[in-house]
Amino acid sequence: MGRGDKRSRKGKIWRGTSGKSRPARKTNKRI
Repeated sequence: MGRGDKRSRKGKIWRGTSGKSRPARKTNKRI
């Protein structure tokens, strides 16, 4: 979550779309 601070705008959208499956795809997109 803290890593999404820089991309808070996109992070909120991604989290809202798939809040259940956020670990795998979220981490890959941010990294």
